[in-house]
Amino acid sequence: MTSARRSTRHRRIRAARKPVIGALAAAGVAAGAWYATAGAATTAAPNLTPTSTAVALAAKFPYLSAGYNNTREWTRTTTAVAPNGTLRVAWPAADGVHVTPLTAAGKRSGADTVVKGAKEVGGLVAHNDGFALLTRVSDTNKWKETAAAIVRYTNGRQTFRTKLTGTASHDTSPLLDGQLTWNGSKYGAYFVVHGAGGFADGHFGDKLTYISAKGAKLSGGWGWGCSHNEGIALHAESSGAFTSLCFDDWRSGLFVSTGIGAPDIAPVVQREQCWAGYCGGTFPGRTGDLVKSATGRYATAFASRGAASAKKNPDDSSGRGWTVKPRTSTHQVAVAFMKNRNSGPGKAVYLTSAAGTENVNVHLAPYGKNRLLLSWESLKNAKCAAGTCTGTFTGTHLRLIDWNGKFQSAGKVVGARITGDIAVLKDGTLTWAYAPVTPTYAKPLTGASPTTKTLRIARLKP
Repeated sequence: MTSARRSTRHRRIRAARKPVIGALAAAGVAAGAWYATAGAATTAAPNLTPTSTAVALAAKFPYLSAGYNNTREWTRTTTAVAPNGTLRVAWPAADGVHVTPLTAAGKRSGADTVVKGAKEVGGLVAHNDGFALLTRVSDTNKWKETAAAIVRYTNGRQTFRTKLTGTASHDTSPLLDGQLTWNGSKYGAYFVVHGAGGFADGHFGDKLTYISAKGAKLSGGWGWGCSHNEGIALHAESSGAFTSLCFDDWRSGLFVSTGIGAPDIAPVVQREQCWAGYCGGTFPGRTGDLVKSATGRYATAFASRGAASAKKNPDDSSGRGWTVKPRTSTHQVAVAFMKNRNSGPGKAVYLTSAAGTENVNVHLAPYGKNRLLLSWESLKNAKCAAGTCTGTFTGTHLRLIDWNGKFQSAGKVVGARITGDIAVLKDGTLTWAYAPVTPTYAKPLTGASPTTKTLRIARLKP
């Protein structure tokens, strides 16, 4: 485990957080590779235009959230597929988290289940007879903050509600930025925690907890890992530790945390200037995703400013702090590949390069047997300050790449948005839920989020 941080603030604050590890280094060891190209597109022309179905909602869905510096982010929706092919979509509303049942074709198949008192969609697993939701619920603690919890519904009734933080473990979860996965016998829940007593009092880290099918806590995982964790990815495995990634702002970058809680020996995926949320948004809501190939390799995609230099901060007596000078002011689309669940990749592959264009909301999903679907949103004429950017929205982009990061199709700008987790059906069809609105990133989000009473369920079949 890593030790607790000195800073106590976390990502969803209304002003930029100052770095705790000193001023940026002017020089240092280069970390990560910078590539502006990823190979020419193939002559094949797959149809990358999703179809979609409208689903009426029983409550208003506030589809925007404010990140660092009130940066506009999509409020996360999570789409999950059950073994029998039916779908569930989780989305938050004023009366709790709604879970909407859908047919495999994306049409409503019944009334919503409303998880009362739930505050956030942190992850969703669909079962034939219901679902399990990672969320936040009320709690009693010194910070008056919520607790992380897994809530299981079976045939329309709650069968367990297991809190994952509390007084005994000296932690709370005022936000999750999390992920919930299931390997057929147990759940893995990975999420942000806030120390409430003990060695980590007042500090932010992350926690990985395993839960049985009946809601009992299991061995494994950790109570304190990446600190602060600015983004989480988790992939269920049939045995052993679930594969995990984290954006750590103290060590400053994206790391493999599988089985170890990301201490100093964690393999580096990419060095980034990560303090104050500058990594480009959280896995998996705004950037990221972790995909496993049939041969056991892994791919992840993220918004990156690269590293012109990276070195340990000599002013940090702990020896854990790093200072990273970003290569660009805007975020570019990057992919990285891991040969197994415990190793760092080779060099990150960058798939965009326009200096004046900000790229956000990066997602990755398997596309057929040997390709990956990459998605992102672009903002032209970007104006950046304190690590966050505004600009003019120019579209949601889809493009295919192979498992070496080379383009396998031309780029496609589509009307569908991707606002959270993508479900993969047995036939390879990708499906997800999104608010049918055109985003604007011209200015920060102030005040309440706009709302919608419609979701669209997108489908894209390889």
